Amino acid sequence: MEEMTVPLDTVNDIRSMDAAGRSRSEIARMLHVSRNTVAKYADMEDMSPAAPMPRRRGRPALEGNEEWVAGVLEADLGAPRKQRHTARRIYDRLVAERGYGGSYSTVQRFVRELRLARAAAGGEGYLELEWAPGTCQVDFGNFRAAVGGRTLDLKLLVATLPHSNDRQCVALMSQRSECLCAGLLEIFRRWGRAPAAMVLDNATEAGRMVRGEVTESRLFSQFRAHYRFESRYCNPYSGNEKGSVENAVGFLRRNLLVPVPAFGTLPELNAFLAEGCARINAAARCRDGRPHGEAYREDLAAMRALPGVEFDAVRWVTARADKRGYVEADGREYVAGPAWHGRSLLVGMRATTVEILADRGRRVAVLPRAFGEGPAVRNPLSLVPAIIARPRAFGESTIRRDMPP
Repeated sequence: MEEMTVPLDTVNDIRSMDAAGRSRSEIARMLHVSRNTVAKYADMEDMSPAAPMPRRRGRPALEGNEEWVAGVLEADLGAPRKQRHTARRIYDRLVAERGYGGSYSTVQRFVRELRLARAAAGGEGYLELEWAPGTCQVDFGNFRAAVGGRTLDLKLLVATLPHSNDRQCVALMSQRSECLCAGLLEIFRRWGRAPAAMVLDNATEAGRMVRGEVTESRLFSQFRAHYRFESRYCNPYSGNEKGSVENAVGFLRRNLLVPVPAFGTLPELNAFLAEGCARINAAARCRDGRPHGEAYREDLAAMRALPGVEFDAVRWVTARADKRGYVEADGREYVAGPAWHGRSLLVGMRATTVEILADRGRRVAVLPRAFGEGPAVRNPLSLVPAIIARPRAFGESTIRRDMPP
């Protein structure tokens, strides 16, 4: 029974007089209540007691703008996360567009309560999500491998298509944005398509979500614009939001990287991982029991065609060469050559190479990318012009160690 607005004795009188056949106008006149009140309680079908609910804390009125705010939040459900309204943006629009004179805290409280109510309506706790075709999940794992005779701690980039249970992985030297984009590009090549939407961990180098606001790295934003997919970020501890890829990280590591693999080069390791993923996917089934191939075709149909121009995953930084012609980028030194000492140079950081350019885009050097601590990375040929100009310096130059005995 809903909460009564008149004493229970009066309600009983209304119902008794109505049952006795008195007119509702007469009842209203005799009990000094409105005719609407008589009709309400005379027609009430259920008088059983309702569970007592705590009263909601009073909230200053939004000056009749409650429905407008609710409509704004409803429309946001179809917009990319990055373009959804914050409480501050709603407040600013209320002031500018509707002449609102209340406080920001009132708007903030109303927006929070409305969002909580919608979340509660969808259920609480763990929610198993249905993933639309063409949506992928991305996450990183760690592993160790012997590459070129050296034992390295590497990153395993894993991407899944939850709809079809397709799983792909790539070995990378780092999680930096240029490595992430290069790894995703390799996976896009395997699919022959780009996803329509990508769900990423909030802890990746792609971007960060703080208080609902997403800040993407510039390189990843450019990569996303190039391949025209939407991005969504989730909490690293929200397993149900990216359960497919979290499970895949452990599964692929156990099945492809045990025991510790050994390869001559990183490309050879990645070729091995690509073959292993293809073998696993061929035998896989999706959640509803169908073979992988059937649902995979539905994924591909919902994905984006790859553009004619491939994205160049490079992050440019500016560095000044010291008196030796060395430049520093991401904590490692790279040798441009003595001829460039004191010059400001552009350094392009890619997943496996570093490109050094002078003014007007003149290429100075292309060197292997290095991670962690170690000596300066150099190409002996970059030192040849300086040796020719000063032959006596050859005996003490670093180029000697690169010459055959």
